[in-house]
Amino acid sequence: MSGRLGVVGIVIENMAVVPAVNKILSEHKDTIVGRMGIPYRQRQVAVISLIVDGTTDDIGSLTGKLGALRGVSVKSALTKK
Repeated sequence: MSGRLGVVGIVIENMAVVPAVNKILSEHKDTIVGRMGIPYRQRQVAVISLIVDGTTDDIGSLTGKLGALRGVSVKSALTKK
């Protein structure tokens, strides 16, 4: 299977779910190439950007689990190949 390269943007508005987010990211560590997280204290949110490389199933599993958390918004953009 060939992998898809892309970026995933995550906005966390409910800081109580941060441990759950970190657990999910850890479970998908083989799909994540790079990660940058910024706590935006003035707006009381956290913003995480990921560079991902994996199958559509792998990336879909990651984004689906994150998006199911209350107060977490997720968007992704992937290469077509």
